[in-house]
Amino acid sequence: MSTAVPPPRTPVDPGVDLDEQRLAELGYQQELRRKLSGFSNFAVSFSIISILAGAITSYGIAMNSGGPLAITLGWLFVGGMVTLVALAMAEICSVYPTAGALYWWAAALAKRNKAAWAWFIGWFNFLGEVAVTAAIDFGAAITTSAFLSLTFDLAVTPERTFVVFLVIIVAHGLLNTFGVNLVRLLSDVSAWWHLVGVAVIVGVLAIVPDQHKPISEVFFEVRNATGFDFTGAAVYAVLIGLLMAQYTYTGYDASAHVAEETHDAARAAPRGIVMSVVVSVIAGFFLLVAITWSIRDYDAQRQTELGLPPAQIFIDATGQTTGTFLLFICVVAQFFCGMASVTANSRMAYAFSRDGALPGSAIWRRVNPRTGTPTNSIWLCVACSSLLVLPSLWNTTAYLAATSIAVIGLYIAYVGPVFLRRRSPDFRPGPWNLGRWSPLVGWLAIGWVAVICVLFVLPTTAPITATTFNYTIVAVAVVLGAAGLWWLLGARHWFTGPRQNVVPTVAQPDPDIPDPDIHDPAPDGPAPGTPAADRAGAADGDRA
Repeated sequence: MSTAVPPPRTPVDPGVDLDEQRLAELGYQQELRRKLSGFSNFAVSFSIISILAGAITSYGIAMNSGGPLAITLGWLFVGGMVTLVALAMAEICSVYPTAGALYWWAAALAKRNKAAWAWFIGWFNFLGEVAVTAAIDFGAAITTSAFLSLTFDLAVTPERTFVVFLVIIVAHGLLNTFGVNLVRLLSDVSAWWHLVGVAVIVGVLAIVPDQHKPISEVFFEVRNATGFDFTGAAVYAVLIGLLMAQYTYTGYDASAHVAEETHDAARAAPRGIVMSVVVSVIAGFFLLVAITWSIRDYDAQRQTELGLPPAQIFIDATGQTTGTFLLFICVVAQFFCGMASVTANSRMAYAFSRDGALPGSAIWRRVNPRTGTPTNSIWLCVACSSLLVLPSLWNTTAYLAATSIAVIGLYIAYVGPVFLRRRSPDFRPGPWNLGRWSPLVGWLAIGWVAVICVLFVLPTTAPITATTFNYTIVAVAVVLGAAGLWWLLGARHWFTGPRQNVVPTVAQPDPDIPDPDIHDPAPDGPAPGTPAADRAGAADGDRA
């Protein structure tokens, strides 16, 4: 039986913070400011999921593919499957509450080739985070451009939208640079803005319009504007339309990435992951039902010149003034969403650099001593996301492919550690765990991600041409190919996985929790279950 770092317990020294002790057991010094409460941790992930961002900006995807059925019941179905993924991730987060999160978990749980698992999961996570940040802020730019068009009669052009995007993402970089206290405040405000904002939109759309779609059509009407007309094309369209919901349900790994800044991280971070998804499923369902219920002219609103179908639905249902106000609620929510995404993205980049995986890691892992934030990583993420959006000035195809790889890339990173956890009989759950439901939840989560990895690389529009081809499969191949080539040509010789920056301490056994399988390490050796122990020849596998 292999040894393992025990779950967090009462500190031996009452003057030692339990979170800092647990982080030291995992091999890291407390460098980031631990200022986030459990609610703030939840708020960061909830803000990145942002039903007023993803569900609004990608609403047109489901209008084209599947229609109301894909929008409403599809949202619930995908939400249920994503909840399983979140539950499986949260159980691992409770054991390893580190900023590295997914790639760190992979290294800790892998039986063999720990460094390779960490490398590929980390790169999928990093590139997915960059792509999601780009998608969120570009979506915010689209919504803001529609708002400016309604308010100041400014034409919506690719150039103007790109300028709005740059203003938004630079503002997010600045806000994150000022320190975690400001991020905490804005994240808390964001959570309440989303909840109250959804209530206002739902209430207005339920009361103000003088006519609504029949409820039966809201839930069961199927639309197919994909161009495919083969037998079963309507079902195919509905499946493709699930991308709207799946894209919206991304970014909740943020609760894990800010774990080193969260109090009682072993419990608060897992709760943040799960509750951000559950609350989004419920609130998003009411929002999407209200919007779909208010559709008057389906095809006209689907093809609106504003470039944002929900904006046209708001205006047609409630009038210019009220509709513009509802759109303003979405604009502010999307600004908060992008800010939280930069927060999570920069923490992941900081942790990955701390372990030497990014080019120029010595630069990106620096922490500003005044603000306690990884300032350089923040601006790295801003720059990378801006480059990803740059092609939108000429063609949206490359950008749309990048958002698709964000979904697939992130979910591969999400379930990679879950797969390894299911293959690790030595895994010992932390204070937040699924008990006997863990195997069922874990395998269902893995199965769902396998399905979407196939589903979302399929063609979305017919006829298939150079401009309608779904480039997601190409993007996946590029990510795998580039990461694999770099690994083979050099990284496998120097990347050893997560690197500790302190000699880990070992928690003393709790006399009230008998554990005959845990053995004390040698007095001068590294704590078991850490990368240092793995490199020193400790048995494979980590438990908590």
